[in-house]
Amino acid sequence: MAPVIKLNSGYDMPQVGFGLWKVDNAVCADVVYKAIKAGYRLFDGACDYGNEVECGKGVARAIQEGLVKREELFIVSKLWNTFHDGDRVEPIVRKQLADWGLDYFDLYLIHFPVALEYVDPSVRYPPGWHYDGKSEIRPSKATIQETWTAMESLVDKGLSKSIGISNFQGQLIYDMLRYARIRPATLQIEHHPYLVQEELIKLAKREGIAVTAYSSFGPASFLEFNMKHATAMTPLIEDEKIKAIAAKYNRPPSEILLRWATQRGLAIIPKTTREEIMKSNLRSVEFDLSQEDIDAISAFDRGIRFNQPSNYFETDQLWIFG
Repeated sequence: MAPVIKLNSGYDMPQVGFGLWKVDNAVCADVVYKAIKAGYRLFDGACDYGNEVECGKGVARAIQEGLVKREELFIVSKLWNTFHDGDRVEPIVRKQLADWGLDYFDLYLIHFPVALEYVDPSVRYPPGWHYDGKSEIRPSKATIQETWTAMESLVDKGLSKSIGISNFQGQLIYDMLRYARIRPATLQIEHHPYLVQEELIKLAKREGIAVTAYSSFGPASFLEFNMKHATAMTPLIEDEKIKAIAAKYNRPPSEILLRWATQRGLAIIPKTTREEIMKSNLRSVEFDLSQEDIDAISAFDRGIRFNQPSNYFETDQLWIFG
């Protein structure tokens, strides 16, 4: 039986899921279908990924062929920055559900704590970071409280079973908990040995918020964007210390990095288009690392964040990311 994490909303979330960021539209439906066939039940999508229609086609094919039932899947999506105004949340969620071909999401997240001016989906979808699609940044006046109140109504209306947050830091979480009628069920963060975020994880655990790690392999996901630090850091799966630990367990380095996260109680959402790697990532929960090896991997921590707004645009509001 695949491991699950019990959410504060009462639902079970698979601990090992499949991430959909950068899955090319041309192959996305087939990748999702094959991932379901390989055993994945959680799929982590987002408006900003631009592939939700194709993801839905992969899900529909798997259901039609009897590989899985809808209620056996855990579908995650995210609210993009340009839809933070309270009256924009429900309409865009309904569009995203239609794109997926679903009646509800299992989990819906605020993608970033960044509110940008509304861009109509008929003008450009997904909208991206820039109002004009090129360089202009237009912030919205929507507060996190306004957005979260609208998120809570999604649960009331059955559009999402659980709601959560992504890329939030401690101060914002504490502020949210002062007014939240429905507490966030999960916090999704960049997390890998170069960015352990131990205090943030402790905070979430203390508040009953499950943590999902993305970019588990560190700079690998960001090399193509030439993001700050990414090209300067040794890819973790190529690091000699990681490779030595992998050899000790007779496992590939990728499984070592994933197990380091799950053994510490986090959920993971790695992605791949290769079926053998899909299966390998699922197998990463089938062994245990020693505490000594967990500590050795945690010692890689450099506090280096690859996914941050300064990599997308320049603004004086970067404090919100901590």
